[in-house]
Amino acid sequence: MGDGPPVTLYCFAHAGAGASGFAHWRTATGPGVNTVPVLLPGRGTRRREPRTTSRRALLDALLEPLAAQVADGRPYVLYGHSLGGVVAHTLTRALIHRGLPAPACLAVGASPPPQSAPAGHHDLSDERLLRFAADLGAAPEGALAAPGSLWYRRVLPLLRDDLTLADALRADALADPSGPLPVPVLAVGGQDDPVVDATVLDGWARWTTSRFIHRTVPGDHFFVRGPHAPQLIGRACRVVRRTRLVPGPLSGGQL
Repeated sequence: MGDGPPVTLYCFAHAGAGASGFAHWRTATGPGVNTVPVLLPGRGTRRREPRTTSRRALLDALLEPLAAQVADGRPYVLYGHSLGGVVAHTLTRALIHRGLPAPACLAVGASPPPQSAPAGHHDLSDERLLRFAADLGAAPEGALAAPGSLWYRRVLPLLRDDLTLADALRADALADPSGPLPVPVLAVGGQDDPVVDATVLDGWARWTTSRFIHRTVPGDHFFVRGPHAPQLIGRACRVVRRTRLVPGPLSGGQL
């Protein structure tokens, strides 16, 4: 591997989730990678904090701690899954606008780019939102997700607010006059994802002036829970570490 510090991999979860889905990434990404799941307010140890539903609230909650960690210029990568993809993209833009070191790569998984995602899921009735979550495999079956259940009372409102946040971040990205970012983008899709297919993921190409890479791994919309995504992202991080791209082009043949 050579000398030098590990690449820090900051991970952002899908809507309705905390950081537990990235627990196995700490080892599955392999050597030379320090995996740091980032918890949004309103869940886990931050459950008493108000949930974020706007870009301003998101940046108030996450930007300062992240900026302090990346200011030393050591290589880092952002990975966001589904909602987390647009969160990672928003933070990348904010860091660059502040004049801080950009991530060596922005990686997004199962995440529609801002121009492709349908808006309005947060406006669905509880019944239709529950059906949407169930179709994705994001809701438990039967009585576990029925009205009055713990999941229904705690997770469904969180999911709704996260979808509101996703709509707000995508709208903000589309309105940003600064255009695409000088950061390589790696878009990862699940081969059996019922929502985000390869054509949709290719839309991320318009958001970078650097290298765009599209990869597919086994799994559905939540392939983040399996072994293939962390292995792929871990390899990308080792390319970053080996070539010290902060930022710069990634070679598609190396991933």
